[in-house]
Amino acid sequence: MRRRKRQLNEANLPLMEHLKALRKVLILSAYAILLGTLVGWFFSDQTFGYLAAPVTQLQEITFITTTPLEPMLVKVKVSLLIGIVLALPVVVWQIWSFVLPALKQNERKYLYFVFPSSVVLFLSGVGLCFFVVLPIGLKFLLFVGGEAVTSYTPFLTKTSYVSFLTTMFLTFGLVFQLPIVLLVLIRIGVLTPQDLATKRRWAVLTIVILAVVVSPTPDLLTQLLMAGPMYLLYEISIWLGYLVARKRENELALK
Repeated sequence: MRRRKRQLNEANLPLMEHLKALRKVLILSAYAILLGTLVGWFFSDQTFGYLAAPVTQLQEITFITTTPLEPMLVKVKVSLLIGIVLALPVVVWQIWSFVLPALKQNERKYLYFVFPSSVVLFLSGVGLCFFVVLPIGLKFLLFVGGEAVTSYTPFLTKTSYVSFLTTMFLTFGLVFQLPIVLLVLIRIGVLTPQDLATKRRWAVLTIVILAVVVSPTPDLLTQLLMAGPMYLLYEISIWLGYLVARKRENELALK
């Protein structure tokens, strides 16, 4: 009985070590975000002014406050957003430190490519959203009603705008992860570049449906502005997929 109990404890030890390592990752990431949020508190007003530029540039739009707590909530939300951005290197490093020990040496080099590429694509999606989609989309959404709307002054609350902005950033950032997902599937042999190339019609249909489903706004313009870059990323994934597939074939041939 004692021997069996000792064997069970030894078997559960790696799991407990993984849980402790995961707990450390979560705690350090939370501390980093908290510290970044405290720093962001001092720059939240300037940051909101910059993020609100797509609205303030429209002279017909006015921000209003509907509750006494709204100014504080906006400041907290913007500070948290700054904190997440500032803590991103620490969070990514903690994730790396947790994942790397479980990978083989030849698998780690792919992780070195995936993480930086994922961050770059995420920031690219956010940039496209802020500099291209928002100025066009907001003007379309706020004035699509024609005289029925423009005869009045549109008002926006700051909290609703920050929530809308966060949703848009997150949606476009995640959508831009499409090449990473496709290339990983090609690398492990689930897909081939030929599969992607021969199913372009289905890909277009899927991308349009996905843009309609995940788009934070119901308007067709925003959905098209999302579907266009998605299809471009799909085509890029096909050409990059040929390189990944060729390298995979060479590695399998050497085994």
